[in-house]
Amino acid sequence: MAFTELNSVEHYIVHQLSGMDLNRDVPEWSGAEAAEQAYGAKWRYQSAEQLQRGVNEVLVESEVKAALIRLNPEIAERPELADEVIYKLRAILISVNQVGLVKANEEFFQWLSGEKTMPFGENNRHVPVRLVDFEDLSQNTYVITNQFRIHHRETKIPDVVLLLNGMPVVVGEAKTPIRPSVSWLDGAHEIHNIYENAVPQLFVPNILSFATEGKELFYGAIRCPLEFWAPWRLDDECAIAKSLGLAEVGAELTDLLSPARLLDILRNFSLFTTNKKKQRIKVIPRFQQLEGANQIVERVIDGRIKKGLIWHFQGSGKSLLMVFAAQKLRRAASLKSPTVIVLVDRTDLDTQISGTFNAADVANVECTESIKELQLMLERDTRKIIISMIHKFRDARPNMNTRDNIIVLVDEAHRTQEGDLGRQMRAALPNAFLFGLTGTPVNKADKNTFWAFGAEEDAGGYMSRYTFHDSIRDGATLPLHFEPRLVDVHVDTEALDKAFAEFKEEAALTDEEADALNRKSAKMSAFLKAPERVTRIVKDIAVHFTEKVAPHGLKAMIVTPDRFACVQYKEELDKHFPTEASRVVISTSANDALEFKQKWAVDKSQQEKIVDEFNDAASELKFIIVTAKLLTGFDAPILQTMYLDKSLKDHTLLQAICRTNRLYPQKSFGRIVDYFGVFDDAAKALEFDEESIRKVITNLSELRDKLPKAMKETLAHFEGVDRTLEGFEGLEAAQEAISDDKKKDAFARNFKFLSKIWESLSPDNILNLYNEDYRWLAQVYESVKPASDNIGKLLWLTLGAQTTRLIHENLHVGELHTLEEFVLDADVIEDIFNHPDPKKVKQLEKTLIKRFKKHAGDPKFKSLSERLEELRDKAERGLISSIEFVKELCKLAKETVQAEKELEAALQDKSPKAALTELFLEIKTDQTPAVVERIVTDIDAIVRIVRFPGWQNTNQGEREVQKSLRKALLKYKLHTDQALFERAYEYIKEYY
Repeated sequence: MAFTELNSVEHYIVHQLSGMDLNRDVPEWSGAEAAEQAYGAKWRYQSAEQLQRGVNEVLVESEVKAALIRLNPEIAERPELADEVIYKLRAILISVNQVGLVKANEEFFQWLSGEKTMPFGENNRHVPVRLVDFEDLSQNTYVITNQFRIHHRETKIPDVVLLLNGMPVVVGEAKTPIRPSVSWLDGAHEIHNIYENAVPQLFVPNILSFATEGKELFYGAIRCPLEFWAPWRLDDECAIAKSLGLAEVGAELTDLLSPARLLDILRNFSLFTTNKKKQRIKVIPRFQQLEGANQIVERVIDGRIKKGLIWHFQGSGKSLLMVFAAQKLRRAASLKSPTVIVLVDRTDLDTQISGTFNAADVANVECTESIKELQLMLERDTRKIIISMIHKFRDARPNMNTRDNIIVLVDEAHRTQEGDLGRQMRAALPNAFLFGLTGTPVNKADKNTFWAFGAEEDAGGYMSRYTFHDSIRDGATLPLHFEPRLVDVHVDTEALDKAFAEFKEEAALTDEEADALNRKSAKMSAFLKAPERVTRIVKDIAVHFTEKVAPHGLKAMIVTPDRFACVQYKEELDKHFPTEASRVVISTSANDALEFKQKWAVDKSQQEKIVDEFNDAASELKFIIVTAKLLTGFDAPILQTMYLDKSLKDHTLLQAICRTNRLYPQKSFGRIVDYFGVFDDAAKALEFDEESIRKVITNLSELRDKLPKAMKETLAHFEGVDRTLEGFEGLEAAQEAISDDKKKDAFARNFKFLSKIWESLSPDNILNLYNEDYRWLAQVYESVKPASDNIGKLLWLTLGAQTTRLIHENLHVGELHTLEEFVLDADVIEDIFNHPDPKKVKQLEKTLIKRFKKHAGDPKFKSLSERLEELRDKAERGLISSIEFVKELCKLAKETVQAEKELEAALQDKSPKAALTELFLEIKTDQTPAVVERIVTDIDAIVRIVRFPGWQNTNQGEREVQKSLRKALLKYKLHTDQALFERAYEYIKEYY
């Protein structure tokens, strides 16, 4: 039997979850029974035909009704009440087209979670309606089906659907395991881009969706972009996997899709929140967040161990972990309405954490403004989620509250060594549970942190660990690339260490303390801020940013030695970019000059606005310049590159550089450009006991070493191919060398790896040695890449900006398909008559249509287009022979090429002013001022002042010319006519 996605993967999923072997059409229960024993319930297989539903119906209503009667005593007494509930559920399904999928899913979730009431009680008293039993799992029905046909605007057939009490809560897509270029991503693309749009009703009750090709399993919530789909992981020592003897994906499937796990995600780990663009989104947990939160909850309910230390790497979602844990703790009946205190160590972190809680609409959240208020809350026995800052415990009195259902979650726990706050917290809340969360590994020398949070029962002192390598492996964060620059002006770090020896806690300096530090090291400060040095660095930043960051639509942060250096950098940067392209974010002190305070002070609300503007991809703001602010607790996924010119160490260094590692579309790594020499000894700069942390930085020198081998391996696919051969001959020879799918996929894999190195190194001079080879490979890659409707192909994802630019600049390989090929003479026509080539004829037809569309407004091309339509019509009706069709088509092609040549000559003859005059006369209406000549003269004069050679290829040039054009049109009250503006701007682009 051949291996297909149906018999290999889809049937495997069904077998894993239900025990039914569809390849033999018989049940094999042993595996599923073991799963039931481990997870408390199992899935039962029913074919799509066996489900009591029509193709237009999302719910199996007979099952929903049975569950309502089974789980609700009031409905059991009067079964007809179930129809009222089902009517409400149907209304939500229908509303999806008006309110959108996320809103509809959120409303359906309130019903699934048991939050909705109906007047079914005595005297029409409202009582909660239960669709699902979360306590006794055996009270629910769990059905798995495949080839689930559903019709809305069109018919779709998802591979696998899981139904909970007759409601489809999981949709899965299986792909073939034997084709290298097909992956889980193809399945995820089908769910996210096709099914969710074509049959949105199916996803209204959805908990999660998954995709697998039998090698990797990924899952995501509704409307979750593909780059944020996540893998589900299990502990290598997982007893379930061992007892079932399953392959990794089988174990992951069984665990993620077990009824107990899905109900936990449904009830405790599904958030509806608002993103930065004010859009409603659904968030479900990554496995490390669910595992960490559940470990906290289990430890509190168990009650024996009163503390725990959690290390989850920077950017892997600690804020959400705390939200999930706090919600589940508050919901746990056995804890009798606990108080959950979330402690942070800085004002900006306070904003980030409370923002996460507030955006997710978490109930009963309080933020404290003062120590007194926090103490008052605890003395009054407040039973809520309280967000406060750790230093507010500094003056807390002992035994402030002795309850044992107080749970304290401390963010960035390593900071608690300051003033020994861990001990003070323990004295103030003697029976509370204390959990420390950190994004950086705790140095073993940091005894206080381990004393306060590390339990002896936990191996290595950590209750939960999710390392840098784990987060990179799972795509939770991005790799970090380190790039040393300007070696000749690097600082001698040994000398610096001596100069700063007395400042033990230098990494945690405030802005004012940093200034004081520089005053004490005047010589070092003078060196760092020497105008010549700053000018040189900023010039380098300008080139680097323009070539490597801006083309990807990403942004940057500049970290300077002190507040005054921030201003110095800003003033220098303004020589290269518009003033609105950068902002300084610093605080000012009472001792600062009034002028300095007025010009540079940034308060809390201004800072929030700047951060929002920075996160907006469409805004002008490209750089944030800082010295101490925003190095921690600053979440800006669009930030890719940090230009570092300041001494940072240990936790502060790691937290700072990890501002760049957040996921963002078209971003494949975070980059640190080091002007200071911080990473001259990376292991020393990041001095932790954990061996893994030393590998946080990918030094670009390593990538340089990998480039020759990657280039050699990619070129090896074309051994014997003459790469000097141009045009179609050369392309055909290259394509012939990778003629079958297996060879194409192998080439794509090698080229993808090579292109990643290329993008990371660009514009390094080493690339000049390989430029010709790389350009040739990039063009071959583009020529064999699958059509755009196959965007799910993992090996054929979008290339980086540098590679794309190379391809765009060198399109000559495709000359076979240009119209000039069909400037036919008698010999060529004779050749086509004798050897008709349908492909070539079809290509000519398509090319002509494309050309006519391009010149849609031109009467000459309109006439040619009409003739082509007549010709095609005659051919279709059989009124002319194929030879006559080819002959007429070739005649049309010759006339089209001639018409284009004449048009080009006419355009070249036209002066810029003449072209603009012609435009204004053409579109002149009663509203247009009569003085066309004056308008044109004004535009011409202004544009000539601001333009420069090649302005059309730069953002700054385009912006300046557009601004000038609007200014000129404003004078004649024509600035509101967008169509006029766009046409005039196109003319200016072409003629100036």
